[in-house]
Amino acid sequence: MREDFFQALAHPCRREIIQLLKWQNLSAGEIAEKFSISQPSVSRHLDVLKQAEIVTAERRGNQIIYSLNLSVMQEMYIQLTDLLTRGEEKAYECP
Repeated sequence: MREDFFQALAHPCRREIIQLLKWQNLSAGEIAEKFSISQPSVSRHLDVLKQAEIVTAERRGNQIIYSLNLSVMQEMYIQLTDLLTRGEEKAYECP
């Protein structure tokens, strides 16, 4: 599983950003309006989500529009489902 995905989800602000992007694409400014933290802080959270490929960013004029990367979200959902439903027959391996 992708560690960066879970690290990105560790912060409550990033989880709230994901909730915002669930139904609509938003600019960084629109996202920042929903929070009591500074716009640079929101931008840092967006960068973490981008690095984990949870969100995508597209430049439209002078704005960057963020959207949820549904393919990554679906991939992680499938992996989590597999993890939770895996049978006991497999030997456990840890790095």
